Amino acid sequence: MRRLVADIGPLRHSAAFRRLWFGLSITSIGSQLTVVGVAYQTYRLTRSTAMVGLVSLVALAPTILGSLIGGAVADVLDRRRMLIATQVLLAVASGALAANALLPHPQLWVMFVAPGFIAAFQGVDWPTRLAVVPMLVPEEEVPSAFALQSVVNNLAVVAGPALAGLIIAELGLKAVYLADVASYGATFIAAVMLPSLAPQRSGDSPAGLRSIVEGLRFLRTETLLLATFVLDLNAMIFGMPKAVFPALGIHLFHGGASTVGLLYAAPGAGAMAASLLSGWVKHITARGRALVMCMLFWGGAIALFGIIPVLWIGLILLAIAGGADIVGGVFRVAILQSATPERLQGRLSGLFYAAAVSGNRLGDGESGLAATVGGSQFAVWSGGLACIVGTVLLAWRIPELWRRDGTVARARTGLEFDIAQGSTLALDDDGP
Repeated sequence: MRRLVADIGPLRHSAAFRRLWFGLSITSIGSQLTVVGVAYQTYRLTRSTAMVGLVSLVALAPTILGSLIGGAVADVLDRRRMLIATQVLLAVASGALAANALLPHPQLWVMFVAPGFIAAFQGVDWPTRLAVVPMLVPEEEVPSAFALQSVVNNLAVVAGPALAGLIIAELGLKAVYLADVASYGATFIAAVMLPSLAPQRSGDSPAGLRSIVEGLRFLRTETLLLATFVLDLNAMIFGMPKAVFPALGIHLFHGGASTVGLLYAAPGAGAMAASLLSGWVKHITARGRALVMCMLFWGGAIALFGIIPVLWIGLILLAIAGGADIVGGVFRVAILQSATPERLQGRLSGLFYAAAVSGNRLGDGESGLAATVGGSQFAVWSGGLACIVGTVLLAWRIPELWRRDGTVARARTGLEFDIAQGSTLALDDDGP
């Protein structure tokens, strides 16, 4: 049983990680409050669901730009200082939404500008968070640390929207934004208490376009790492049918807003459960193979969801898909961290975040387009099958993904090690 429950070793062994984890727990829930608040206020101002979608789409470019720049900067500047700065900037941007909500006639343009800045700052914040973790916990506890972070993220996805609805109903939109502003204080305080987290540098180029290109070149040369990015894009583009959830909830399952809400919440609930029962992941050595299996489970569950018109079965399948996705994410991040030199952690984390966001947005477009061709159910099951086919093809074309004995990767300490055996193979004299 102890092997099954989430390993809390990183929380016990690292006071710095423990403080940051608690701070991020509060901040993540606050961020979800604003996600709901922006969508709700935009719809109330315009009565247009297309406008709500446009607000989300406009935020894509700032997110990608912020993550690329933020990842490069995180490899040069003290990551502790970056965390502190991004919390302040995010609080200011959410404060602008609160100020707009307090106006007698809130302005629509603010709903585009402020979330755009939030998206850009989050693009900087997320890869910085990711690059910080290996500096706070031992190498062997990195997968467990990321599993604990996934618990936080999924708790926020489930609890945040529900809490936002209650706050809006009782206190109004301004209270949602102000609560988000206050939530950044938790991570701010935790970051202030961290030690200096300056990245180690060894002849590295300064932050800029050249350093971003260096990260892209490294990704291109690491076959296994590149394969994990493509696997994620394949799963998100073809197997993420959230755009058709409203149509399915109303027309297929003959429900209303509550049914649609259940469809949106089910993957998060499954991911939350999988995160809490993630203690076994640290015992898996063939991480590429485990990632492939997770993506096959994801695609299979989505495909079955598209052909079984029974709500409770559909919710279970979506929960299974969400669980498979979050476990796959843990393996994906573990591969990223173990295969990437410490001096490139920020840039690769930024690329990871940019790929994840792009996949989700493109997935919305793919499922919407497929639904116009063959209907909502067709969009779901065809996407699930496409995810399975793409995963099998990648595993066939890239044998490193299916290698049982692990792969040689570069640890953050500058040592090359075999993931399966955990043995030191060679010392990198030119390490970070």
